[in-house]
Formats: sequence, C-alpha cells, structure tokens
Amino acid sequence: MRKFLQASLLIVIALISWKCAATVNTAAMSDKERFDYAMSIFKNEDYEVALKEFEAIILQFPGSEVVDDAQFYLGQCHFNRKEYLLGAYEFSKLIKNMASSTFVPEAQYMLASCYYELSPAYPLDQKYTKKAIEELQAFIDFFPADQRVPAAETKIKTLYLKLAEKEYHNAQIYERMEYYTAAILACTKVTETYHDTKYAPMASYKKIKLLLIKKRNIEAAVEISSFLAKYPNDENAAEVKELKASLENNNQAVTKG
Repeated sequence: MRKFLQASLLIVIALISWKCAATVNTAAMSDKERFDYAMSIFKNEDYEVALKEFEAIILQFPGSEVVDDAQFYLGQCHFNRKEYLLGAYEFSKLIKNMASSTFVPEAQYMLASCYYELSPAYPLDQKYTKKAIEELQAFIDFFPADQRVPAAETKIKTLYLKLAEKEYHNAQIYERMEYYTAAILACTKVTETYHDTKYAPMASYKKIKLLLIKKRNIEAAVEISSFLAKYPNDENAAEVKELKASLENNNQAVTKG
C-alpha cells in the first residue's frame, strides 16, 4: 500500500513539474513573439485560449504592426467557435479602425460570412439574411478583383432565393386566409424583386389566378402577357394560354353584347 502511495505521489509531482515547465512567460515576450505564440495556439485549434492571447496583444501593443493581425484572428477565433455575432463585431472593428490594413478585404468577406451563417430558415425573421447580402455586395463592390468574388456572388444568390421563398410562402398564407389583395402584393414583390429565382414564375402564375378571383381582369391580362413572354416553357404555360383565350372570348362577348 505504501509503495502504491509513493508511486502515485511521484506521478502527481511529475505532472505538476511538467505543467510548470509547459507554462509560458508571455509577459517577457515582444509583440511579434507574443503574436507567434498566439498563432501557434490558434493553429492548434484551441480558440478559447487563442482569442484571449489576441485580446492581450491588442491591449498590450496598441501601436504595433501585429495589432491588425491580432484583430483579424480574434474575429477568426469567434467565427471558428460559431460565435458569429462576436466575430462580426471584431471584423467590423478592423474594417473601421484599421482601414489601411491588408486584412481589410478578407475581414469584409468574413464579416459577410458571419451574417451568412446567422441567416435562418426562410419562415423566420430575415434581418441577418438581408445584412449578409448587404455586406457581400459591399465586398464585391470594393474588391471586384478578389478571388472570393465568385463565392460571394453564389452566396448572394442563395440568400436571394431564401428571401423569395419567404415572400412566396407569405403569398400562400394570405391566399389560404383569403386575404387576396395581400397575396397579390406578395406575388408582385417576388416577380419584381426576385425575378431571377425559380419562385418568380410560380408567383406570376399565382398572381394571375388571384387577380381573376378578384375579377381584376385587365390586370390579369397584363400579367398573363408578361408570364407568356418570360416563361413560355413553364409547366403552367399551357393553362395560362387557356386563361388568356378565355379572357379574350369573354371580352368579345361583352363587346358584342
């Protein structure tokens, strides 16, 4: 028993000694040494410890050339920890306060990416979706030659599709509730704002049917012409042609009468 206790004590002492030996005296480091140390932790994916180190660098060496590096990787730590609002805040600080930094283009892309990750499913509030589009478009406008522009454009298309789906879903809800005017307005928003998404022809078709329900035949005829011009090969095109013919026949009958 005594030998077992002695062996256990030796193990504990060895562990304490190893931990003490592994402790790094960061207070004696220069700015670049501290940053290199923080980056080694970051690369080890210990983001919680790394972000504390980057924060310390920003506070301890405010005029150093590594501050913008630390600010960027502080944002990256939060992003990698899926703390997207905190990441957005840190990337935004770099863009606003360190405008001459070479990290600004990447920080702008990462700022947009934070909001992209925060964008929820289409039935929910889409404020982060709209914010992501705004920041992605800013990235494209300010850095058109950046190699990430195609990725940014793809993300914008994905987000626009989500907004179109939400608006079309709203139209369906209004229709079920027999709020036809509201449904028509929602369909119009889809066809005008999200005209290059798959929901545009669906919304145009629904708008035609709703206008006919409301007996707004002149507006229905205009929408039918627009639908057939834009979506001649749509699955609903044959039915829309029949509706056009029916309206024309009714108009002729009224004229003759």
